[in-house]
Amino acid sequence: MDFDQIYKSYSTKIFRICLGYFNDYELAKDITQETFIAVWTNLSKFQNRSSIGTWIYRIATNKCLREIQKEKSQPRTGLPSDLTVMEPSLEKEEKLSRLNQYISELPELERIIITLSLENVPQEEIAEIIGISHSNARVKFHRIKAKLTKKFKENG
Repeated sequence: MDFDQIYKSYSTKIFRICLGYFNDYELAKDITQETFIAVWTNLSKFQNRSSIGTWIYRIATNKCLREIQKEKSQPRTGLPSDLTVMEPSLEKEEKLSRLNQYISELPELERIIITLSLENVPQEEIAEIIGISHSNARVKFHRIKAKLTKKFKENG
């Protein structure tokens, strides 16, 4: 397997998954880079037990989960409450930003499921990545969609 081809095929998807976890562009870039360093380092050890995409998604989600654990163990101070946030001027950008925000507020497992789904990863593969049955993944996906829809309705 050619690393350059793998990187070209998956880097944008992995970046968007990381962005869905953290809603932080720089952190998403960092985690994406760490993911592909791990892919490069361990490519010779890949055993074809799953697709290469499943393997890379699993590495990325594990890196994201480790970063979340690290953040939990190192509390940060918040921004001052009197700061005003500039909202994107375009409606589509605003909705996308709100979606990323709502996704970042979901529990970890739900974030994994929805971000992989938004990257058009088949539900069977998502189930394999997170270690649950396909039917369980399908049910969770529909519940997550309902949660996100409800948040959009509640917030205009």
